[in-house]
Amino acid sequence: MQEALPYRSRTEWPSVSTSGHMVVHPSSSSSMIEGLVKENPVLVLSRRGCCMCHVVKLLLLGLGVNPAVCEIDGGGDEEARFTAELVAAAATASGSVPQLPAVFIGGRLVGGLDRLVAVHISGELVPILKEAGALWL
Repeated sequence: MQEALPYRSRTEWPSVSTSGHMVVHPSSSSSMIEGLVKENPVLVLSRRGCCMCHVVKLLLLGLGVNPAVCEIDGGGDEEARFTAELVAAAATASGSVPQLPAVFIGGRLVGGLDRLVAVHISGELVPILKEAGALWL
């Protein structure tokens, strides 16, 4: 019989959940976040189980984009510390303060759900995704 794994693990590297999304633990460094932003054409950072993140993922998947999704695991002081690291990483990408879910496209912070929907409604999202290399159409 297999031994049950604890719900939270305190590893330094992100693990992959059963849904295929990367789970980022609050002890992760901001340099790892910066690396993920540079490596992936589209990156979504969110809290685990966040309904707004689910909408962001559905919008991007509906456009034919397969975003890299990092779900933040933790709460309270740990999440506040990770959010501070996220702010530091986003400051180098765009100079603005992110909210979760934070969407990065082409290494730049687009914003949260409200900003992503506004860019989509204005018709600017698809060209931005093509420029970032996330769409080939």
